[in-house]
Amino acid sequence: MFQKYRRQDPLLMSACAIAACIALGDAHAQTAQSDSIVVTGKRINRISSGATGLAMEIKDTPQSISTVDQQELADFGITGSIDALRLGTGINVEQYETNRAVFNSRGFEVQFTQVDGLGLSNSWGTVVGQMDTFLFERVEFIRGANGLLTGMGNASGTINYVRKRPTNKDEGQVQVTAGSYGQRRIAADYNKRLTEDGSWAGRLVVAHEDKDSHLRDLHDRRSTVYGVVDGQIGDRGVLTAGFTFQRDKQQSPMWGSLTLRRADGSQAEFDDSASTSQKWTYWNTLTQSAFVEYAHDLGNGWEAKLTYNYRHGEEDTKLLYAYSDSGTLNDDNTGLKGWPYRGYTTTIASALDAKVNGPFKAFGRTHDLLLGLTHSRSRSATALYAAPADQMYLPLPAFPYGGDVYPEPTWGARTPDSNGEQELTRFYVASRWSLTDRLTGILGANAVHFERKGSTLYGDTAPAPSPDLDEVSPYVGITYDVTPDVMAYASYSDIFQVQEQKDRGGNFLDPVKGVNAEVGLKAEWLDKKLLTTAALFTAEQKGLATYAGTLPGQISYYEAKDVKSKGLELEATGRISLNTRMTVGYTHLKLTGPDGNDIYEWVPRNTFNLRFDTRLPIVPGLRLGANARWQSDAYKAGGATQGGYLLANAFAAYELNDTTTVRLNVNNLFDKKYIGGLAYGAIYGAPRNAALTVEFKL
Repeated sequence: MFQKYRRQDPLLMSACAIAACIALGDAHAQTAQSDSIVVTGKRINRISSGATGLAMEIKDTPQSISTVDQQELADFGITGSIDALRLGTGINVEQYETNRAVFNSRGFEVQFTQVDGLGLSNSWGTVVGQMDTFLFERVEFIRGANGLLTGMGNASGTINYVRKRPTNKDEGQVQVTAGSYGQRRIAADYNKRLTEDGSWAGRLVVAHEDKDSHLRDLHDRRSTVYGVVDGQIGDRGVLTAGFTFQRDKQQSPMWGSLTLRRADGSQAEFDDSASTSQKWTYWNTLTQSAFVEYAHDLGNGWEAKLTYNYRHGEEDTKLLYAYSDSGTLNDDNTGLKGWPYRGYTTTIASALDAKVNGPFKAFGRTHDLLLGLTHSRSRSATALYAAPADQMYLPLPAFPYGGDVYPEPTWGARTPDSNGEQELTRFYVASRWSLTDRLTGILGANAVHFERKGSTLYGDTAPAPSPDLDEVSPYVGITYDVTPDVMAYASYSDIFQVQEQKDRGGNFLDPVKGVNAEVGLKAEWLDKKLLTTAALFTAEQKGLATYAGTLPGQISYYEAKDVKSKGLELEATGRISLNTRMTVGYTHLKLTGPDGNDIYEWVPRNTFNLRFDTRLPIVPGLRLGANARWQSDAYKAGGATQGGYLLANAFAAYELNDTTTVRLNVNNLFDKKYIGGLAYGAIYGAPRNAALTVEFKL
């Protein structure tokens, strides 16, 4: 699960060179010969491509979409991308280790996270570490089948992080935070017009956070730098280039999670600081990414865009996995063994996307068309440090134990262990047809070619042969304007998803196939300030990898099962008055396996989320807000059980003057003790904690 790869990509150097040259002076020297309408208009009118790839308002998209913007992230003191997902309607975060998590929506794991609508799948759906949310304008949660976005997909959805881009103003802000567990954070964001006419602009975002944790000995340090410039090329072109650097250092992380089940079937309970880690362990990551984007106005509403994304990641780890051969604790809380591990991983991912879109006329009406081609590649390699046999798998004392009970092994030299590579080429088309004044149809399709070589990206040491795969998946949607403010919709998509998991014999499971359908109503209220969505969804995934057991050496194996999901989602979001905005969401679902009985019992069947903020008229400078999330009970067969629970967070922000705001955040307001996820283990969530932030506008 930890890889290494050294080859450098020349396009990364090109991206950095473009950004550096523009920022250091080329942009200053350029003056637009016509005007800067092209680029400044783009900055003002940027809009998400939503669930279809077409530039559509959320209300007009035939799928459920939720968003959390930068203001809400700041208000609730959310600085990590995984924590941001907890605000999304129908999104469940399974934090099964301190540095890794998976997400699920509508009963299935979310396999794709994107940045600006372009990205690659997560290995096994697992995300390592957290991106700093200060880099993003907003986070989008697109629920349901995502094949039209990614070429491959399941019935869960897609998470899209939308980067900050240059604006048309010289402006900025600085945030300074101090909080519980020794939290110290500083973040700054500054935008600068680089030419007088605004045809070139740049933006620099930096953030540094250092904090302990409620978990014993856990310490996190994260530093992030993001720079981006954009500007006008000629009369019709816009060039954008950016670079991100993020370094994370985590001391005493948990690799694996708590064993809470005892041999007699009862569930152990420990202090919420309980951890399996040792003081000598760490999980350090370094991520460098770059992108270059060129958009060209072809005239008559048509645009061509070429985008290249590159990401280079490194993981340097010393870890200890605490496990029980029986999967349970003894009555005296003994029975655990320690598995020390040291590895070094490098992953390189790149994606090149070319597309053209615009309006066309047919049958006396105007329609929209998008055509595109994407080629993405991901390569990974792992090297391991061996330890003497007599220092491996030693018994641990009764849990909870301290951070110095398992001595660090004497590590040998670093040697190559495994490597893997994936390539995806896809041609996609999406079109929106204005059938009548009220009726709109959306048709799309993906044709994909997928190749996989070597080990899985998760790092299995025994490569299994994997044939190349070719698949075509259609997408059909229809919307009908019942009134100017109410829209009915329906959508259908095939499901096709390559799987990283292997069966008992070490062979890759076949890709998942299936169907996904959704019908719903979207309505705007209060002069379009409030949007409500009601959706019914159903999906069937055939051959979905489902955990089946563990082989000697702690190697998990899986079996393919047919799983059905159906349910209801409700959401209302927007402003309910001049001073108050609110989002409220509810999800109910049913999951059944091939025998017709419940399956994936760790996924809560009912979730409810609420967030709001308001400005008090009697104290104009004061804003108050809260968010809450409730989920029904869940359990893991052979593992832990978590009853239904409610988590609530609150903030109070006071504007001292036009440039300075002070904000107090209180998390887990009612000090609820809970387990953060059950799918792959158990970790206690943080008790009540607080942070104070001072924000300065520049």
